[in-house]
Amino acid sequence: MSKIDDFKTSRLPTWCPGCGNFGIWTGIINALVALSLEPKDVVFVFDIGCNSNMYDVLKATSFETLHGRTIPVAEGIRTVNHELPVICITGDGGCLGEGGNHLIHGARRNYDITVIIHDNAVYGLTTGQTSPTAPKNFKTKSTPEGVIEYPINPLTLALSAEATFVARGFSGDIPQLSKLVAQAISHKGFSVLDVLQPCVTFNHMMTQQWYKERVYYLPPSYKPNNRVAAYEKALEFPDVLDGNTVSQKIPLGIFYKTERPTYEDSLIQIKSKPLASQKFQNIDIHGLVAELG
Repeated sequence: MSKIDDFKTSRLPTWCPGCGNFGIWTGIINALVALSLEPKDVVFVFDIGCNSNMYDVLKATSFETLHGRTIPVAEGIRTVNHELPVICITGDGGCLGEGGNHLIHGARRNYDITVIIHDNAVYGLTTGQTSPTAPKNFKTKSTPEGVIEYPINPLTLALSAEATFVARGFSGDIPQLSKLVAQAISHKGFSVLDVLQPCVTFNHMMTQQWYKERVYYLPPSYKPNNRVAAYEKALEFPDVLDGNTVSQKIPLGIFYKTERPTYEDSLIQIKSKPLASQKFQNIDIHGLVAELG
């Protein structure tokens, strides 16, 4: 049986005191232990940003990618060895900005990977510019008069792109977040878990207290098997900062979950066993080059 300390390195986190990344880090480790996984049993793919500093403090097989490119790297890993759980650790900037196209196509292909989005509405590592999830009118040093665009809603985007598991958590509730992470990893298919978190240094509006006053969990009567109902529920989020949205509540939990064949299921090359376990005959490279002209 794995223990929490098995997933911790000798290094200390470098996040700002009070950063939501501490809660997400703890929730992920709790989930891995609850699933009886060990560091050798799972692969993490990290983006660039404050979220990816977890690379130094989470002990497991890990890759740090180019900004926004976690999902295609995770897809490559799953293609080579589809017996390994693969988890993407990414931010709202990298996943929904630079890497937004990868989220869309990863979801429609239904690769069996888990995407955990650290969602704080800013690019924290590069000093707080607005990210694609920043609400309209949100002010930062790069947008002193307020953001003029409407934000991306990660959940509605994932739902429309055919993701088979769509959920939202909150870094300030570690027990519930741990359960959501475990459910996302256990789901066979493309799982998107958007985690709301405060950025204590650059986002002084959407604070820990701001979230606590607004978040609530979907009730037991809610059934996550209706994509239209999930889409409507996902729209319950303030997208404009004005007097009409200040008291709007924000739902948490599993919005949608369904089963359909994964991308890996359709690859005849790995029907018998993973590519990583297969032996290949010598290939005449010179003949291939000559054939291609």
